[in-house]
Amino acid sequence: MPVRKPKTPQEMSPAETIAAFVELPGPEVGDAAPDFELESSEGGAVRLKDFQGKSPVVLYFYPKDDTPGCTKEACEFSAALAAAKKRNAHVFGVSTDSLKSHVKFASKFDLAFPLLSDPEGEVGRRYGAYKRKSLYGRTHLGMERSTFLIDKKGQVAAAWRAVKVDGHVVEVMAALAKLK
Repeated sequence: MPVRKPKTPQEMSPAETIAAFVELPGPEVGDAAPDFELESSEGGAVRLKDFQGKSPVVLYFYPKDDTPGCTKEACEFSAALAAAKKRNAHVFGVSTDSLKSHVKFASKFDLAFPLLSDPEGEVGRRYGAYKRKSLYGRTHLGMERSTFLIDKKGQVAAAWRAVKVDGHVVEVMAALAKLK
């Protein structure tokens, strides 16, 4: 009997891809934040390691550009950017949307921080934010609204998962203010 070779992800149907998907738990407070390099809506690449030893990072993952909850969250982070800058912190939003979509979204709402494109959800997966989701009885893979406060040492200082938008940015800025 011949041995059947496993399918590559490219050969799998969407249902097979979702079934085979392995969710990662993501980092906990005190863990080293997973390093990444993603393209930015402001041009060029953003690498987490470039901020290590220099400044804290607020890294938030969101499902989709220009949708009501994501727009509200992005606008609130943009409005709080002055407070973040007083702490020498950088804010980055991450979704699976394209750079073209990010540029349009950032321009439409005058967002004052870069949006990073994670088209395959790889960085989101390492942070435990890219996972199986269910909508109207259908399962799909997507970004779960999550935020990570990363200190100057590159460690996760605070983590919020399955975030509700209302009051979230205030909570993140309060945690940033307490960061040493």
